[in-house]
Amino acid sequence: MNLYRLDASIRGDQSVSRAVADTAEAAWARSHPDGTVTRLDLAATPVSTETWTAALAGAFTPPDQRTPEHADAVARAASLADDLLAADAYLFAVPLYNWGVSQHVKSWLDVLLTDPRLRPGEQPMRGRPAALVVTRGGGYGPGTPKEGWDHATPYYRRIFGDLFGLDLHVSEVELTLAESTPAMADLRDLARQLLDAGHASAGRHGELLARSVLTAAP
Repeated sequence: MNLYRLDASIRGDQSVSRAVADTAEAAWARSHPDGTVTRLDLAATPVSTETWTAALAGAFTPPDQRTPEHADAVARAASLADDLLAADAYLFAVPLYNWGVSQHVKSWLDVLLTDPRLRPGEQPMRGRPAALVVTRGGGYGPGTPKEGWDHATPYYRRIFGDLFGLDLHVSEVELTLAESTPAMADLRDLARQLLDAGHASAGRHGELLARSVLTAAP
């Protein structure tokens, strides 16, 4: 069994999204100790916007007329899509940056969507299980000053759930910057509660991924 894991945080070992995703992966691995994990760390190996523009141009250019840049970008898109399509289950760990989608994730998705297998209307991954871990440094819930400022999570739901057709399960953690931000000191107890709840949710979703894959196995 193959789990595809995507990480996008630029915070390295301090990343909350990575830590929560680790919980989901560990739960999956307990049922699939011999399974493989295909990893893509977009902070370590980002997909450039130049790759997207070249892949998009190359996708609409006859192969014998493509420039070397087009050909390389089309091949890169195909390779990224191959890894995604080869998986049985998915784990996406993505932070909220500046109230929107991480640049790394957007570039990766833009390149993926140039591959003909993943263009809108095509759903080769439909029904496969996926866990999405979303982390936010502040508070964005109902009644908070930043309510409605999270423009990333709805986008991820649309792409992974609606466009790709994945059976998507979302774990959300807020106030992740409380421990390191003096102005948020009075929110630290709540932040710890939310983090604990996020780990618990991710663990359940990791188990769900494992069960779904076992049920779907021939």
